[in-house]
Amino acid sequence: MRDTAVLGPWVRRFLLEHLVAERNLARNTQVSYRDSLTLLLPFVGHHAKSDVDRLLVEDISADRVRAFLEHLEHDRQCAVLTRNHRLAAIHSLARYIGARSPEHAAWCAQVRSVPFKKASKTVVGYLDKPEVDALLRVPDQQTVLGARDYALMLFLYNSGARADEAASLRACNLQLGTSPSVRILGKGNKWRVCPLWPKTAVVLRPLIRDQGLEDRVFRGRTGEPMTRFGVHRVVTVCAELAAQRVPSMRDKRISPHILRHTTAVHLLRSGVDLNTIRAWLGHVSLDTTNVYAEVDLEMKAKALASVDISGLPAASRQRKPTASVMDFMRNL
Repeated sequence: MRDTAVLGPWVRRFLLEHLVAERNLARNTQVSYRDSLTLLLPFVGHHAKSDVDRLLVEDISADRVRAFLEHLEHDRQCAVLTRNHRLAAIHSLARYIGARSPEHAAWCAQVRSVPFKKASKTVVGYLDKPEVDALLRVPDQQTVLGARDYALMLFLYNSGARADEAASLRACNLQLGTSPSVRILGKGNKWRVCPLWPKTAVVLRPLIRDQGLEDRVFRGRTGEPMTRFGVHRVVTVCAELAAQRVPSMRDKRISPHILRHTTAVHLLRSGVDLNTIRAWLGHVSLDTTNVYAEVDLEMKAKALASVDISGLPAASRQRKPTASVMDFMRNL
């Protein structure tokens, strides 16, 4: 058995060398690819009746990939978007092996022929200004944790940062002088700079007062740096409390990413152009930012109100049905 036929060494080099050293993908992307293979390999081993460490490359056939995707959707109840993310990892592994092992070129083509499934486009959620105000009123700023929660949510709303970006924010990334700003390390290890409101700078200063430059800004009750899951929990708990006072928030799934969408929509309403919003949020493509122009009902309503319809003819009154029509309807 040739070494190139065994799957294990390929997976090791793919995860530890290709994704990290060659492609320099973000840590979360590396973890996502690893998790996809963590699910795939036992599934293939079960169907191939082989231990995971003895699997061959061609054991991951196109038919087994399709069966695996069906398993994700029906047995694990994964959404179509998650299914497509898992398939993207499999395609990437097949491309990696096919490019370095010519004898697997045909196998690579078969695996990569498995198509992505078209997903329904979800409506982007966001909060209106009164809902943001209600969310920010929840934390008790007289307590240490309440002041942290308020600063965290105000920072998310101000900067449009992702939960992971806020959790990894360091004191050296903040400039809280006369022109406050923040440097954020986003997807693809790309830096962007966002201005901060003076009010945001004021509530952030106490969090870094006794911290070193490399220390994390947002910390938990034990002093350990917050994780993205901790950031998510703070927002969701405060949202549940705010929804008790604001009924319109009860049917919304509010998360740090919803605050990110809210930042974009409110910037758009304030007259900021889409290209600036793209740079603000760290989007690679302007197409990603264009979605906010599609979802903002307030701007659509203003556009509709600006249309002059005074010259249109008045609506005519509905004519009464004729006798023959009345007879027909009575016979139905």
